[in-house]
Amino acid sequence: MSKKSNYIVGLDIGTTKICCIIGEVIDDEKIDIIGLGQYPSKGLRKGVVVNIDSTVESIKNAVEEAELMAGCEIDSVYVGIAGGHINSLNSHGIIAVKGREIDQKDVDRVIEAAKAIAIPLDREVIHVLPQEYIVDNQDGIKTPLGMAGVRLEAKVHIVTAAVTSAQNIVKCVNKAGLGVSDIVLEQLASSESVLSQDERELGVAMIDIGGGTSDLAIFYQGAIKHTSVLTIAGAQMTNDIAIGLRTPNAEAEKIKHSFGCAYSPIISEGDNIEVPSVGGRESRTVPRQILSEIIEARTREMFELLDHDINESGYREIISSGIVLTGGAASMQGMAELAEDVFQSPVRVGIPMGLGGLIDVVNNPMYATCTGLIQYGSKRVKTGPIRELQGRNLFDKIFSRMKDWADEFF
Repeated sequence: MSKKSNYIVGLDIGTTKICCIIGEVIDDEKIDIIGLGQYPSKGLRKGVVVNIDSTVESIKNAVEEAELMAGCEIDSVYVGIAGGHINSLNSHGIIAVKGREIDQKDVDRVIEAAKAIAIPLDREVIHVLPQEYIVDNQDGIKTPLGMAGVRLEAKVHIVTAAVTSAQNIVKCVNKAGLGVSDIVLEQLASSESVLSQDERELGVAMIDIGGGTSDLAIFYQGAIKHTSVLTIAGAQMTNDIAIGLRTPNAEAEKIKHSFGCAYSPIISEGDNIEVPSVGGRESRTVPRQILSEIIEARTREMFELLDHDINESGYREIISSGIVLTGGAASMQGMAELAEDVFQSPVRVGIPMGLGGLIDVVNNPMYATCTGLIQYGSKRVKTGPIRELQGRNLFDKIFSRMKDWADEFF
């Protein structure tokens, strides 16, 4: 099989499935999807690795399937990270400009100043996302390079993760025989795939409902303003169905996909479903209305918690273009209607955009994160891939800082 440098690979290590998508960069703008592989995920719980061997096995199977479809070999991937251990905060840095014009070194210094916050040793920074720059009290600047000024400020959004959780994801990918180009926050990846530039500018909240976590990201004026992770998602809905209808979990998952509806008012009367029983008992016929009420109760709780999170963030008023739902559970019937009822905002279901090739294969909200990882990677591939996460522990951080000093002086 061929090996080419213009392949970018996204690997979404989810709670219910592991998905690998291979994209080929045709030119600077266009990416064609040429391979897709997915395999049930057995080694994760709520977005966090709980069994290394099972996760490695699932990654290998998903990657092999994608390689066969694409007819190529891959050696490094962009990996998504999620889970309840993800924390984020907004920070602010200020520096005096040394020369008359702001250059790249000044931008790097102000980002470092904004990053200088107390982070516990068991956590590491995954992303530092610039929101805006301020030059001599003039705000709203996206790129300050070349501008004249004496004082430069930066507002940034910092995302941190538990060191061990990030290490376990990297370890699983390495054990499967692949390098990690970068670790990317899952809602950041999904937003690359499903949000338009107009929505980012006007103000939008994106909710990615996966198997183990529901991820929220709020954008305004083209920058990310707030992120959070809620550990209620599709797996809890499946569990509720299994308990409520007294059926095995595997059957509950099938029933959810085939007949699930998150908004009971749209179910027609007399609509029944066949429900397999536990322990070899005979199947039963149950009104679909009951199934819908079970799903609606859990989904409404999830949306209300996310609505509270949006209110607490202080960005409620800026979400002018409404809510975008994506992720596997977003394609369920009635999901957008229930979301509109809870959030009192316009809601649409986001599917991957801006791709070529096998787009009909990935034309589903469940592939938003994986396709987004490819789009994220293609934007950053020009700056050179990051093979490993930096700053695993205090020694690494000190060593890297000393190396930077040495490069500056000699």
